[in-house]
Amino acid sequence: MVRLEFLGMDFTCVYESLTDAKFPPKDCLLPLISKLLGYAIVAASTTVKLPQIMKIIQHKSVRGLSVLAFEMEVVGYTIALAYCLHKGLPFSAYGELAFLLIQAIILVATIYYFSPRVGNSTWIRALLYCGLAPTILAGKIDPLLFEALYASQHAIFFFARVPQIWENFKNKSTGELSFLTSFMNSLGSIVRVFTSLQEKAPTSVVMGSVVGILTNGAILSQIIMYQKPTKKEKKKD
Repeated sequence: MVRLEFLGMDFTCVYESLTDAKFPPKDCLLPLISKLLGYAIVAASTTVKLPQIMKIIQHKSVRGLSVLAFEMEVVGYTIALAYCLHKGLPFSAYGELAFLLIQAIILVATIYYFSPRVGNSTWIRALLYCGLAPTILAGKIDPLLFEALYASQHAIFFFARVPQIWENFKNKSTGELSFLTSFMNSLGSIVRVFTSLQEKAPTSVVMGSVVGILTNGAILSQIIMYQKPTKKEKKKD
């Protein structure tokens, strides 16, 4: 029997079922779907934050954006990526974190550049991150501390969204937030819950995606709720 494998995905069972004119059994179909969705998330993650970055550059404005929220997001992605590398999970189960981290760093740098004023405390936080991130990503810390850090990253992601959600609510506007980026974040979190369960990832990994669904969904709903009417709609009024 010839095995059909590609990037860790086994198509043998599905191929044999289809050649026998049978629907593939759940035990072989769901893991394959999970792998395909996992790689789809990784592929989509390479551009997920580009709409937000481009919107800031286009308008030369960071109006309505919480700098602290995006900084905490970078910290959360760093811890999550380091943990998945340390646990030896398959790339399809966490690969998007690498691309999201790179884009999140570029996004924060863009926000710094277009911010009217960047204080000394901001640069101190940036230097602290640059000093500690390589050690965390290399996994050169105590295992118990690693577990504690990963447990805290759910809170980090949650509180990374809270300042932005509050800023939106307070201003009754989402400023320069990108609808497309928020939509892709929400969709990615939903799909990642399914793939994490199929890959038998730790419960803490699944819970991280659930938190992502709630917080990203809240921001997405605010963008829809607070969006300004178009010029055509204003003329009709």
